[in-house]
Amino acid sequence: MRMMSHTPHVLIVGAGIAGLSCALRLAEFGFGCTVLEASDQIGGRVRTDYVNGFQLDRGFQVFLSGYPEARRILNYSSLNLHPFYPGALVRYAGRFHRLSDPFRRPQDLLHNLLSPVGSIADKIRVLRLRRHALQRRLCATVGGPDCPIRIVLDRYRFSKLIQERFFRPFLGGVFLDDTLSTPSWILESVWAAFSQGTIALPREGMGAIATQLAAALPKQAIRLGAAVRRIAGCSAMLESGTWLKGDVVVIATDHETAAVLQGVPPPSACGRDAVSIYFGAAAPPVQGPWLLLNGEGPGLIRTACVLSEVAPSYAPPGRALISVSLSACPEVEECDVVREVRTALRNWFGSVVDGWNYLRTDRIRSALPPSEALSAAPVNCSSRVRPGLYLCGDYRESGTFDGALLSGRKAADAILTDHKIM
Repeated sequence: MRMMSHTPHVLIVGAGIAGLSCALRLAEFGFGCTVLEASDQIGGRVRTDYVNGFQLDRGFQVFLSGYPEARRILNYSSLNLHPFYPGALVRYAGRFHRLSDPFRRPQDLLHNLLSPVGSIADKIRVLRLRRHALQRRLCATVGGPDCPIRIVLDRYRFSKLIQERFFRPFLGGVFLDDTLSTPSWILESVWAAFSQGTIALPREGMGAIATQLAAALPKQAIRLGAAVRRIAGCSAMLESGTWLKGDVVVIATDHETAAVLQGVPPPSACGRDAVSIYFGAAAPPVQGPWLLLNGEGPGLIRTACVLSEVAPSYAPPGRALISVSLSACPEVEECDVVREVRTALRNWFGSVVDGWNYLRTDRIRSALPPSEALSAAPVNCSSRVRPGLYLCGDYRESGTFDGALLSGRKAADAILTDHKIM
């Protein structure tokens, strides 16, 4: 580390995962940071609320332990990760059919081969997809990084059967993209993470990740309820009218807010929204830490999960917490949406759903950035907008959780380089 006669002070707008990652990296090199967060809690879209004894993440979220930047920066032991079953239960023809990862569950081989969710040839092609993702050969195989996922599946010669029954609900849920237009370079990165680790939930909810990042910063470094209205030079004006002066400003917000603060037009495309509904129940409708996929074609429900079967801490003793993710949600009265969801779930689990307690609906606007706002792979876009102003956020990378962490570190490293520390 090079010593400095003057340690720059950095104003970071946004205490989401990207902003916290940036602050943490800068703190390693002795930079002072003030993280300005408009809301009353850190984490941005990655946060957890407590409702009637239940842990409710802001929308259905999972953590991929195979993400490379997350592995570098997070303490997994402290998060106490609880893994999902390495596979899924696919609802098709009135039944749930098991589909497992053959590398982690070789004992499920017979189930996989006999499952109506795709042919035996499809199961072999899944192994090829996995190998190519790990070797970073997937994009080259399909003709380039911009190839949409739906074309990727065709070029790997997956049958329409497995595309509709497994890939569309699964990847549609991962990317909030029922058209599967997400580019192949993002699929390659995410599928490699699936293959190298587990899908899991932290014991204290997804918000525990932000808490862990923030715990490594000085307590006074984060200011909640400090919405930024304007940026001028290396200063930020709060909604209260107060001006804060720094030597560097980092905008660590969503892509729309970042554009407003820069005074430039935001991307014309809208972000990808997510809608989840939470229910409390006396007993789990399915035993085990399963992700449930709707493989029966287009419908209101995309996926479901009994979160308390994955991490018991998500529900009070003797209760179960069910999360239902919707593929679409009409702008109607909340009670009408809940009624439609109960009707659909009754076909899955029977009349027991009538006794479930409705807890909350989460409508997350721009839960993921639009594909048009993402950095094009494999180009490394500069975090620097102009001298003293830098950007980070998931939209600067892959739009994923790991992309947010990575963008924060890249912005910090750009600052360190410009100040001749690296």
